[in-house]
Amino acid sequence: MGVEIERKFLVDKSWRPTTRGIVVRQGYLPQRGALLVRIRRQDERAFITLKGRTTGVTRAEYEYEIPAHDADELMRFCEEPIIDKTRYVETIGGHKWEIDVFAGANDGLVVAEIELQREDEEFARPSWLGDEVSGDARYYNSNLISHPYKDWK
Repeated sequence: MGVEIERKFLVDKSWRPTTRGIVVRQGYLPQRGALLVRIRRQDERAFITLKGRTTGVTRAEYEYEIPAHDADELMRFCEEPIIDKTRYVETIGGHKWEIDVFAGANDGLVVAEIELQREDEEFARPSWLGDEVSGDARYYNSNLISHPYKDWK
């Protein structure tokens, strides 16, 4: 089984990109039951991802590359709004950090995610790392569709 162990943090305003960003557009097919289906375009590449429910910071995950044209067609079936963001990837202390700068209905939200091999794995905390929000469902990309960041205030 594919497993994802991921922790998510807010990003301090002091953070500045040190790498080129990847334009990401992703949507979620209407959900029934415990399985989440995400369609994602990352520049010219596209993926379909199946995710199970999160327990702690761990969940089942299966991701497959698909033709970009298929992803564009599948986006028409996804719930609105589609998530738009730019992703920056930085390696710090041997770990890969993905920093997402959201746009559109989630403009102003910036989060960093780190994937780990174990839930209790130690990692270096960059100076720009803010509060951990791993267990806060508001920050799940799939929840930003029905409750976009612009509506939180």
